[in-house]
Amino acid sequence: QVQLVESGGGLVQPGGSLNLSCVGSGITLSGFAMSWYRQAPGKERELVAMITRAGGTIDYADSAQGRFTISRDNARNTVYLFMSSLKPEDTAVYYCKAWTPVLTTVAYWGKGTLVTVSA
Repeated sequence: QVQLVESGGGLVQPGGSLNLSCVGSGITLSGFAMSWYRQAPGKERELVAMITRAGGTIDYADSAQGRFTISRDNARNTVYLFMSSLKPEDTAVYYCKAWTPVLTTVAYWGKGTLVTVSA
């Protein structure tokens, strides 16, 4: 069935970089806009970045602007989040989400990958 699987999280030092991946199975991601969210302990889940189906439109949260890059490779059924200049406040579980305005109530979520930024 439909699965989104994130990978690439781990421990990284402040100022370092990390590349997250989200691979779809049982779903053709080219039919969906994709978003990355994150949730830190004790905080609500927040939107980090969004990319439309063919990558024509991209948007970032202010906290990610200039440091993070969202991209997609529809041939690989994969969405990426490249993170650089990482800060301790970037520590969170990062989730990918597939969605479409064609079916407004339909969305698919991965289970998340943990990113820890610490010296």
